[in-house]
Amino acid sequence: MINYIFHNQIDRARYDACIENSISCRTYAYSWYLDAVCETWDVFMTGNYEVVMPVPKRKKYGLSYVFTPSWVQQLGIFSSRDISTEESRLFKETLASKFHWIDYHFNSGNLISDGQITVKKNYVLPLNGEFRDLLRNYNKNRKRASSVSLDHLVLDKEGSLEVFIKNYHAIEKPYKIEEDSMKKLMTLAQRNPQHVHIWNVFDDNGFRGGLIWAKDSKRITYLLPVANEKAKNENIPTFVINELIKDHLNQGLVLDFEGSMISGVANFYKSFGADEENYYYFKKRFFNHA
Repeated sequence: MINYIFHNQIDRARYDACIENSISCRTYAYSWYLDAVCETWDVFMTGNYEVVMPVPKRKKYGLSYVFTPSWVQQLGIFSSRDISTEESRLFKETLASKFHWIDYHFNSGNLISDGQITVKKNYVLPLNGEFRDLLRNYNKNRKRASSVSLDHLVLDKEGSLEVFIKNYHAIEKPYKIEEDSMKKLMTLAQRNPQHVHIWNVFDDNGFRGGLIWAKDSKRITYLLPVANEKAKNENIPTFVINELIKDHLNQGLVLDFEGSMISGVANFYKSFGADEENYYYFKKRFFNHA
Protein backbone atom coordinates (compact mmCIF):
# COMPACT_ATOMS: atom_id res chain seq x y z
CA MET A 1 0.00 0.00 0.00
CA ILE A 2 1.27 3.46 -0.94
CA ASN A 3 0.78 6.00 1.84
CA TYR A 4 0.80 9.79 1.53
CA ILE A 5 2.84 11.63 4.18
CA PHE A 6 2.37 15.37 4.60
CA HIS A 7 5.38 17.63 4.98
CA ASN A 8 5.04 18.16 8.75
CA GLN A 9 4.71 14.41 9.34
CA ILE A 10 7.89 13.30 7.57
CA ASP A 11 10.54 11.57 9.68
CA ARG A 12 13.51 13.42 8.20
CA ALA A 13 16.15 11.02 9.50
CA ARG A 14 14.46 7.95 8.03
CA TYR A 15 13.55 9.73 4.83
CA ASP A 16 17.12 10.95 4.22
CA ALA A 17 18.50 7.51 5.11
CA CYS A 18 16.30 6.04 2.39
CA ILE A 19 17.62 8.57 -0.14
CA GLU A 20 21.23 8.03 0.98
CA ASN A 21 21.00 4.25 0.64
CA SER A 22 18.92 4.18 -2.51
CA ILE A 23 20.24 2.73 -5.75
CA SER A 24 19.11 5.85 -7.61
CA CYS A 25 20.27 8.39 -5.01
CA ARG A 26 20.04 11.99 -6.26
CA THR A 27 21.16 15.14 -4.47
CA TYR A 28 17.86 16.82 -5.36
CA ALA A 29 15.84 14.38 -3.25
CA TYR A 30 17.43 15.04 0.15
CA SER A 31 15.28 16.94 2.60
CA TRP A 32 17.83 19.76 2.97
CA TYR A 33 17.84 20.28 -0.79
CA LEU A 34 14.07 20.27 -1.22
CA ASP A 35 13.64 22.60 1.75
CA ALA A 36 15.79 25.17 -0.04
CA VAL A 37 14.26 25.00 -3.51
CA CYS A 38 10.53 24.66 -2.86
CA GLU A 39 7.98 25.95 -0.38
CA THR A 40 6.60 22.56 0.60
CA TRP A 41 6.90 18.92 -0.39
CA ASP A 42 5.20 15.72 0.71
CA VAL A 43 6.09 12.05 0.29
CA PHE A 44 4.49 8.92 -1.12
CA MET A 45 5.84 5.94 0.81
CA THR A 46 5.59 2.17 1.19
CA GLY A 47 6.75 0.32 4.29
CA ASN A 48 8.57 2.24 6.99
CA TYR A 49 10.47 4.53 4.59
CA GLU A 50 11.48 1.47 2.54
CA VAL A 51 10.40 3.19 -0.68
CA VAL A 52 9.84 6.96 -0.92
CA MET A 53 8.81 9.41 -3.61
CA PRO A 54 9.10 13.13 -2.81
CA VAL A 55 6.39 15.39 -4.24
CA PRO A 56 7.05 19.17 -4.46
CA LYS A 57 3.77 21.05 -4.57
CA ARG A 58 2.21 24.50 -4.74
CA LYS A 59 -1.28 25.92 -4.61
CA LYS A 60 -3.09 27.96 -7.21
CA TYR A 61 -6.74 28.99 -7.05
CA GLY A 62 -7.00 26.82 -3.95
CA LEU A 63 -5.84 23.65 -5.74
CA SER A 64 -2.56 21.84 -5.06
CA TYR A 65 -0.41 20.94 -8.04
CA VAL A 66 2.88 19.12 -8.49
CA PHE A 67 5.82 20.92 -10.11
CA THR A 68 9.53 20.52 -10.73
CA PRO A 69 11.40 23.16 -8.70
CA SER A 70 14.32 25.12 -10.06
CA TRP A 71 17.64 23.30 -9.67
CA VAL A 72 15.96 19.90 -9.65
CA GLN A 73 16.40 17.56 -12.58
CA GLN A 74 15.21 14.17 -11.31
CA LEU A 75 13.12 13.02 -8.36
CA GLY A 76 10.92 9.93 -8.59
CA ILE A 77 11.03 6.71 -6.58
CA PHE A 78 13.91 5.83 -4.27
CA SER A 79 14.78 2.59 -2.49
CA SER A 80 17.79 0.47 -1.57
CA ARG A 81 16.34 -2.27 -3.79
CA ASP A 82 15.46 -2.28 -7.47
CA ILE A 83 12.14 -0.72 -8.39
CA SER A 84 10.16 -2.86 -10.83
CA THR A 85 8.32 -1.50 -13.85
CA GLU A 86 5.03 -2.44 -12.18
CA GLU A 87 5.95 -0.62 -8.95
CA SER A 88 6.97 2.46 -10.93
CA ARG A 89 3.61 2.36 -12.72
CA LEU A 90 1.71 2.12 -9.42
CA PHE A 91 3.51 5.14 -7.96
CA LYS A 92 2.87 7.12 -11.14
CA GLU A 93 -0.82 6.21 -11.14
CA THR A 94 -1.12 7.07 -7.44
CA LEU A 95 0.43 10.47 -8.15
CA ALA A 96 -1.95 11.00 -11.07
CA SER A 97 -4.99 10.03 -9.03
CA LYS A 98 -4.23 12.57 -6.28
CA PHE A 99 -3.29 15.60 -8.39
CA HIS A 100 -4.91 17.04 -11.53
CA TRP A 101 -1.95 19.18 -12.60
CA ILE A 102 1.50 17.56 -12.65
CA ASP A 103 4.96 18.37 -13.97
CA TYR A 104 7.26 15.71 -12.56
CA HIS A 105 10.55 14.02 -13.47
CA PHE A 106 11.18 10.41 -12.52
CA ASN A 107 14.81 9.34 -12.15
CA SER A 108 16.69 7.01 -14.46
CA GLY A 109 16.07 4.02 -12.20
CA ASN A 110 12.28 4.28 -12.55
CA LEU A 111 11.35 2.33 -15.67
CA ILE A 112 8.20 4.04 -16.91
CA SER A 113 6.96 3.85 -20.48
CA ASP A 114 3.57 5.02 -21.69
CA GLY A 115 1.98 7.72 -23.79
CA GLN A 116 2.22 10.39 -21.08
CA ILE A 117 5.95 9.96 -20.49
CA THR A 118 8.62 11.92 -22.34
CA VAL A 119 12.13 10.48 -22.26
CA LYS A 120 14.86 13.04 -21.53
CA LYS A 121 18.62 12.70 -21.75
CA ASN A 122 21.22 13.16 -19.06
CA TYR A 123 25.00 12.67 -19.24
CA VAL A 124 27.06 11.05 -16.51
CA LEU A 125 30.74 10.22 -16.15
CA PRO A 126 31.91 7.56 -13.65
CA LEU A 127 35.07 8.88 -12.00
CA ASN A 128 37.01 5.62 -11.93
CA GLY A 129 40.67 5.09 -12.74
CA GLU A 130 43.45 7.57 -13.35
CA PHE A 131 42.83 10.89 -15.05
CA ARG A 132 44.88 9.78 -18.05
CA ASP A 133 42.50 6.83 -18.45
CA LEU A 134 39.45 9.12 -18.58
CA LEU A 135 41.29 11.49 -20.90
CA ARG A 136 41.55 8.72 -23.51
CA ASN A 137 37.75 8.78 -23.83
CA TYR A 138 37.57 12.53 -24.46
CA ASN A 139 36.86 13.50 -28.05
CA LYS A 140 39.54 15.15 -30.15
CA ASN A 141 38.49 18.73 -29.36
CA ARG A 142 38.29 18.08 -25.61
CA LYS A 143 41.72 16.42 -25.60
CA ARG A 144 43.16 19.44 -27.38
CA ALA A 145 41.45 21.85 -24.96
CA SER A 146 42.77 19.84 -22.01
CA SER A 147 46.34 20.11 -23.29
CA VAL A 148 46.35 23.92 -23.22
CA SER A 149 48.44 25.37 -20.40
CA LEU A 150 46.38 27.51 -18.04
CA ASP A 151 48.98 27.99 -15.34
CA HIS A 152 48.14 31.69 -15.19
CA LEU A 153 44.73 30.91 -13.69
CA VAL A 154 43.91 30.72 -9.98
CA LEU A 155 41.06 28.42 -8.97
CA ASP A 156 39.45 29.43 -5.67
CA LYS A 157 37.79 26.25 -4.37
CA GLU A 158 36.16 28.08 -1.49
CA GLY A 159 34.77 30.80 -3.65
CA SER A 160 32.52 33.67 -2.73
CA LEU A 161 28.87 33.15 -3.65
CA GLU A 162 28.42 36.91 -3.96
CA VAL A 163 31.31 37.17 -6.44
CA PHE A 164 29.92 34.30 -8.48
CA ILE A 165 26.38 35.73 -8.62
CA LYS A 166 27.60 39.24 -9.42
CA ASN A 167 29.65 38.01 -12.36
CA TYR A 168 26.94 35.62 -13.48
CA HIS A 169 24.52 38.54 -13.84
CA ALA A 170 27.15 40.62 -15.66
CA ILE A 171 27.73 38.08 -18.44
CA GLU A 172 25.51 38.13 -21.51
CA LYS A 173 23.64 34.85 -21.93
CA PRO A 174 21.28 33.41 -24.57
CA TYR A 175 18.87 32.47 -21.79
CA LYS A 176 17.48 33.97 -18.62
CA ILE A 177 17.15 32.45 -15.17
CA GLU A 178 14.34 34.04 -13.20
CA GLU A 179 15.27 36.07 -10.12
CA ASP A 180 13.28 33.76 -7.86
CA SER A 181 15.30 30.80 -9.13
CA MET A 182 18.57 32.61 -8.44
CA LYS A 183 17.39 33.40 -4.91
CA LYS A 184 16.66 29.71 -4.35
CA LEU A 185 20.13 28.78 -5.58
CA MET A 186 21.65 31.29 -3.15
CA THR A 187 19.55 29.84 -0.33
CA LEU A 188 20.68 26.35 -1.28
CA ALA A 189 24.35 27.34 -1.20
CA GLN A 190 24.16 29.48 1.92
CA ARG A 191 22.33 26.87 4.00
CA ASN A 192 24.41 23.90 2.89
CA PRO A 193 28.08 24.79 2.35
CA GLN A 194 29.10 21.22 3.22
CA HIS A 195 27.16 19.95 0.20
CA VAL A 196 27.04 22.89 -2.24
CA HIS A 197 30.33 24.33 -3.42
CA ILE A 198 31.36 27.48 -5.31
CA TRP A 199 34.47 27.56 -7.44
CA ASN A 200 35.67 30.85 -8.92
CA VAL A 201 38.46 31.26 -11.46
CA PHE A 202 40.66 34.37 -11.64
CA ASP A 203 43.64 35.69 -13.54
CA ASP A 204 45.53 38.97 -13.21
CA ASN A 205 42.57 40.80 -14.78
CA GLY A 206 40.01 39.46 -12.32
CA PHE A 207 37.13 36.98 -12.50
CA ARG A 208 37.17 34.58 -15.48
CA GLY A 209 34.58 31.93 -14.73
CA GLY A 210 33.16 29.60 -12.13
CA LEU A 211 30.93 26.72 -11.18
CA ILE A 212 28.38 25.87 -8.48
CA TRP A 213 28.25 22.14 -7.87
CA ALA A 214 26.78 19.79 -5.28
CA LYS A 215 28.11 16.59 -3.75
CA ASP A 216 26.49 13.64 -2.04
CA SER A 217 27.83 10.16 -1.33
CA LYS A 218 27.31 9.00 -4.94
CA ARG A 219 27.27 11.96 -7.31
CA ILE A 220 28.90 15.25 -8.14
CA THR A 221 26.10 17.38 -9.62
CA TYR A 222 27.02 20.15 -12.07
CA LEU A 223 24.52 22.85 -11.10
CA LEU A 224 25.50 26.17 -12.69
CA PRO A 225 28.61 27.18 -14.68
CA VAL A 226 29.51 30.71 -15.63
CA ALA A 227 31.88 31.78 -18.42
CA ASN A 228 31.73 34.46 -21.08
CA GLU A 229 32.53 33.76 -24.73
CA LYS A 230 36.17 34.74 -24.30
CA ALA A 231 36.53 32.36 -21.35
CA LYS A 232 34.91 29.57 -23.37
CA ASN A 233 37.29 30.20 -26.26
CA GLU A 234 40.17 29.96 -23.80
CA ASN A 235 38.88 26.58 -22.55
CA ILE A 236 38.22 27.71 -18.98
CA PRO A 237 35.06 25.54 -18.62
CA THR A 238 37.15 22.50 -19.64
CA PHE A 239 39.80 23.47 -17.10
CA VAL A 240 37.20 23.69 -14.30
CA ILE A 241 35.64 20.32 -15.15
CA ASN A 242 39.05 18.65 -15.37
CA GLU A 243 39.93 19.98 -11.91
CA LEU A 244 36.60 18.70 -10.59
CA ILE A 245 37.31 15.27 -12.05
CA LYS A 246 40.86 15.12 -10.67
CA ASP A 247 39.64 16.00 -7.18
CA HIS A 248 37.12 13.14 -7.07
CA LEU A 249 38.74 10.17 -8.77
CA ASN A 250 38.28 6.68 -7.33
CA GLN A 251 35.81 7.69 -4.62
CA GLY A 252 32.90 5.72 -6.07
CA LEU A 253 31.41 8.91 -7.53
CA VAL A 254 29.74 9.84 -10.79
CA LEU A 255 29.95 13.31 -12.34
CA ASP A 256 26.37 14.22 -13.27
CA PHE A 257 26.36 16.89 -15.98
CA GLU A 258 22.54 17.23 -15.67
CA GLY A 259 22.13 16.76 -19.41
CA SER A 260 20.66 19.25 -21.83
CA MET A 261 18.08 19.32 -24.60
CA ILE A 262 20.30 21.94 -26.32
CA SER A 263 22.50 20.04 -28.77
CA GLY A 264 25.58 22.24 -28.34
CA VAL A 265 25.55 21.90 -24.57
CA ALA A 266 24.83 18.16 -24.76
CA ASN A 267 27.73 17.70 -27.19
CA PHE A 268 30.05 19.54 -24.79
CA TYR A 269 29.15 17.11 -21.99
CA LYS A 270 29.47 14.09 -24.29
CA SER A 271 32.92 15.30 -25.35
CA PHE A 272 34.24 14.23 -21.92
CA GLY A 273 33.27 10.64 -22.66
CA ALA A 274 30.09 10.88 -20.59
CA ASP A 275 27.48 8.14 -20.85
CA GLU A 276 23.90 8.86 -21.86
CA GLU A 277 21.26 8.23 -19.19
CA ASN A 278 17.48 8.42 -19.68
CA TYR A 279 15.07 9.95 -17.19
CA TYR A 280 11.33 10.44 -17.52
CA TYR A 281 9.03 13.45 -17.60
CA PHE A 282 5.39 12.99 -16.63
CA LYS A 283 2.90 15.72 -17.49
CA LYS A 284 -0.77 15.75 -16.61
CA ARG A 285 -3.30 18.52 -17.04
CA PHE A 286 -6.57 18.55 -15.12
CA PHE A 287 -8.72 15.53 -15.86
CA ASN A 288 -6.54 13.67 -18.37
CA HIS A 289 -6.43 9.97 -17.64
CA ALA A 290 -3.42 8.59 -15.73
